[in-house]
Amino acid sequence: MRCTLLFATIAALFFTGKLTGAVPDGKPFKAGIASKVITPKEPQWMAGYAGRNKPAEGKVHELYAKALAIEDPAGGKLVLLTSDLVGIPRELSVAVADAVQKKTGLPRERLMLTVSHTHCGPVVRGSLIDMYAMPAEHMKKVDAYTDVLRDAMIEVIVAALADLKPARLAVGKGTARFAVDRREPTEKGIINGKNPDGPVDHDVPVLRVETPEGKLRAVVFGYACHNTTLNFYQWCGDYAGFAQANLEEKHPGALALFWTGCGADANPLPRGNVDLCKKYGRDLSDAVEAVLKDKMTPVGGACAARYATVALPLGELPTKQQLAADLLSKNVALSKRAERLTKILEAGGKIDDHYAHYPVQVWRLGDEVLWVSLGGEVVVDYSLRLKKELAGKRVVWITAYANDVMAYIPSARVLKEGGYEADSSMIYYGLPTKWAPAVEEKIVTKVHELVKSLDR
Repeated sequence: MRCTLLFATIAALFFTGKLTGAVPDGKPFKAGIASKVITPKEPQWMAGYAGRNKPAEGKVHELYAKALAIEDPAGGKLVLLTSDLVGIPRELSVAVADAVQKKTGLPRERLMLTVSHTHCGPVVRGSLIDMYAMPAEHMKKVDAYTDVLRDAMIEVIVAALADLKPARLAVGKGTARFAVDRREPTEKGIINGKNPDGPVDHDVPVLRVETPEGKLRAVVFGYACHNTTLNFYQWCGDYAGFAQANLEEKHPGALALFWTGCGADANPLPRGNVDLCKKYGRDLSDAVEAVLKDKMTPVGGACAARYATVALPLGELPTKQQLAADLLSKNVALSKRAERLTKILEAGGKIDDHYAHYPVQVWRLGDEVLWVSLGGEVVVDYSLRLKKELAGKRVVWITAYANDVMAYIPSARVLKEGGYEADSSMIYYGLPTKWAPAVEEKIVTKVHELVKSLDR
């Protein structure tokens, strides 16, 4: 009886790829892809900029949810979802992950939900809602759209898992140069401007997925820069949307999927029109194309995944007097936040002094890639630090805006320097105050903890 139980346990671990090196000889990877248009079908409020005062009036191109499913030779699966959205709130990511697990058995740690952070996508329920002076009738449209979006995400993930076919995987790295540090030092402090000497991550990680015969099926790539070239009233994936379209046009039948790195403090500069947006899209797709044409590193070995949440501490909470003053502010987000927090106190409740469920996820993609994904709008310091600290036999990829976009995530340096990312951005996300200085160490410590557990 004990032998039977031991055999069953080993078999289960083998199927999920949790035994290091447990890969049957001669068996290939498998990959599945799926895509679905998520462009709203009627005029709806757009996300990303507080100054917008009306719904979208058309589109430059469609918005998409896309999924890539990977199965390693031992049967372990990973699924990446990308989407043309400014953010995904925790409520939505939990609903999607729970439904996918119920339908397919895919564990939570093996599903990565990401957004491009385009500022020309739709408002989603629970994401940056305090930012907008939105009439009630449009909030109803947001609620209805969010339900449709949830179902579309589930559908595309399930479809990708159902599409698994033999595949070859390879990885490489390119470079794009249009991202510029936006934290400009001035006599009055840090402003949202231009700092050409500031830190930026110019890497373009690339994953190629092809058939056993060598035909490209999918290409996954990332870049650490805001998708904020455009600020108008048309749906658009910004530079990332154009980059994906360029690659799909050049490789008919292939799916291009983009994820955003730690670019919360980087902008595409200059910016402001569609021609610039197309140029940056072309710069990025050219960088990816150069990698595809060059010698790439084949992916082999089993995959593994870990997922955890960590409580992040907030700083000093606002007093009742501060909230009373904020209620009178002409800043819509500040006034809305004060109203909501005041109601909590008047009902006898307490304002949270932490964010309880910050998501940290790590994947091992074969023997070649260590892939870290972090929630929120993460500044570049995290990418530069983690790539250095985790450097070794595997390439390190750092994805941000993943699984939950609840706020900006400043580093200790950025918190000390101040500025939008450190101080006032929290208002628009509805958090009661800025982060405590311990945030960076808590996140990095959790990353290292999960990475160490990957090979156990």
